Amino acid sequence: MARPLQQSNMPLTGRQKAAILLISLGPEISAEIFKHLREEEIEQLTLEIANVRKVDPEEKEAIMEEFYQICVAQEYITQGGIEYAKDILEKALGPEKAVDILNKLTASLQVRPFDFARKADPSQIFNFIQNENSQTIALVLSYLQPEQASFILSALPQEKQADVAKRIAMMDSTSPEVISQVERVLEQKLSATVTQDYTSAGGIEAIVQILNGVDRGTERTILDSLEIQDPELAEEIKKRMFVFEDIVNLDNRSIQRIIRDVDNSDLQLALKVASEEVREAIFRNMSKRMADTFREEMEYMGPVRLRDVEEAQTRIVATIRRLEEAGEIIIARGGGDDIIV
Repeated sequence: MARPLQQSNMPLTGRQKAAILLISLGPEISAEIFKHLREEEIEQLTLEIANVRKVDPEEKEAIMEEFYQICVAQEYITQGGIEYAKDILEKALGPEKAVDILNKLTASLQVRPFDFARKADPSQIFNFIQNENSQTIALVLSYLQPEQASFILSALPQEKQADVAKRIAMMDSTSPEVISQVERVLEQKLSATVTQDYTSAGGIEAIVQILNGVDRGTERTILDSLEIQDPELAEEIKKRMFVFEDIVNLDNRSIQRIIRDVDNSDLQLALKVASEEVREAIFRNMSKRMADTFREEMEYMGPVRLRDVEEAQTRIVATIRRLEEAGEIIIARGGGDDIIV
């Protein structure tokens, strides 16, 4: 039986607020948000939404306003850092409200380590860290913007690139003392200011973002070396470097080749939950008859398990990687070696 969202004037939990927000945003937008959540988070929120009997209009308005303010605060932090965000929000909302919003967003008024470096020229950073050991370089790159880290990783000697990449991928958390020491030295060299926090960095997602920005030659060198040192890690990185939704970034000729090489049933399954942009990219590169057949068969397919869809997408991505390695298609990368003329 559905229960009232709030009882006995108890404050709403974060999960309850999220449920109201998703209800307010509507099913289409909420469905898009669900795509970015873990399975247990989806289950928890679904249960919370199911338990909502009705939403008070004033409550809904307050939650929407809080969500908007947090989004604005995040944008300010991205533009100019925590102090910039604090200054702008204080002028707009007053000091108490500004601190409240920033506390909800960051849990403290501190920025991530190496904030000063994320605003610096990557060539400058490279000059200062190129002779450091691989672990120190990996630590710094983990906290930089992917574009900066890609530039620096590409500029390192080939014999050092894979070692640094592996250390980023294997990195979990680093003691505040080590972060502070490295940060202080780099800060002195760049003559900038910084505040400390205790955030973890690195991991497979970090190195995937970095490798997606380097040139194809650097990527091959690093992955070939990692395949010898740690085949499982290399495979995990390769799996995440190109996801099914990235098909929209391929040229028409490559998409047509992929359609020819993958199994039709896999493609139909994969498209079942794909974005409209991805569907359009695929259908645009089919004959009208084939596209109509696909749409009809997908319509009569009925409900499918998410796991089956993900497995189909994984098989398609594996085909795409194989075609790229064989030189049959091109996936655009950073650097200049993938410019098509």
